[in-house]
Formats: sequence, structure tokens, C-alpha cells
Amino acid sequence: MADMLNMRASLGRAIHAIAGKWGWFVALGVGELILGGIASANLMAASLASVLVIGASMAVAGIFQIMHAVSVRSLRGFLFWLFAGIVYAAAGAIIVYDPILASYTLSLVVCAFLVTAGVIRISVGFHMRPAAGWGWIVAAGVLTLSVGITLLAAWPAIGLSLLGAMLVVDLIFQGWGLIAFGLALRTRASRHSGQPASV
Repeated sequence: MADMLNMRASLGRAIHAIAGKWGWFVALGVGELILGGIASANLMAASLASVLVIGASMAVAGIFQIMHAVSVRSLRGFLFWLFAGIVYAAAGAIIVYDPILASYTLSLVVCAFLVTAGVIRISVGFHMRPAAGWGWIVAAGVLTLSVGITLLAAWPAIGLSLLGAMLVVDLIFQGWGLIAFGLALRTRASRHSGQPASV
């Protein structure tokens, strides 16, 4: 009985700590949403240029995720956040390094990175239960995993336009998912404190 109470108290403290970091999740989500918008605006440009912009956006988003992981390193799941950011940044860097090759040979590596990032994000989401909004992280991970699997199924006939469009969808959905998760944490923090939560 004592162990059960201690476990619940520990879980409660962990959830409270996560809720207190809601601003970081929203900031990361807004950043990814902006990057997704920039990448989306370039989809209609020349294929090579658009893939370069999308790859750069992914790399920057990955760096944002790494910075976010460091900012919440005291929370459980920190290593999952960190590894997901590293994987996402690496995928973007590969595309920027050689966008022509990325649409053919290296696209397979990018797909593998996306599948890995998707699995990690799903794990992060379930690892953060029962924190408010954890389902958004799982949903975002499912989408990343789906994008990776879809591109793998189309390989090696992946065109630059398909690769770019799928990566833009992933960036935008990741952004919305993180914003929704952060706002859900804010609502929970406000409800428990009886006053607006601070960033």
C-alpha cells in the first residue's frame, strides 16, 4: 500500500513538472509550424530548390528539438526527445548535403530515419502518460512513421515533389501536435494551481 502511494506521489510530481514546461512545447511547435510553412511555400518552386529548403527546415527543426530536449532534461523521456531530434536533424542534413541523391539512393536512408523518429515519438508519447495531451505526441509519431513507411513503399521511384510534400506534411503536423500538447499541459497546470500557468 505504501509503495502504491509513493508511486502515485512520484507520478504526480512528474506530471506537475511536465506541465510546468508547457511553454517549451508550444514554442517548439510554433517553430516547426513556421518551418513547415516556409517549406510548403517553396513546394511550387523548382524541385531542387524546394528540396533544399525542406531539408534545411528539417535540419533546423531537429536542432530545435535537441534544444528543447536539453531544456526539459529533468523530465522523464528526455533521452527519447534528444534522440528524436538528432535523427530528424540528420535526415534534414542528408537532404541538404546532396538533394539529387536524396531523391534516389539517400531517400532510403531518409525514410529509415523517419520511421525511427516516428517510433521514438510514439514511445515518448506513451512514456509521458498520463500527462495531459500525451495522445497528441503519439498521433504525431504515428504520422511520422506513416510518412516514412509511405516513402519506403514508393522507393526507389520517389520523386522530389513527393519527398518534399510528405516531409512538409510531417513538419506541419509535428508543429500542431506539439502546440496542442503544450496547451493541454497549460490547461492542466492552470486547473491544479487555480491560476494561469506561467511559461
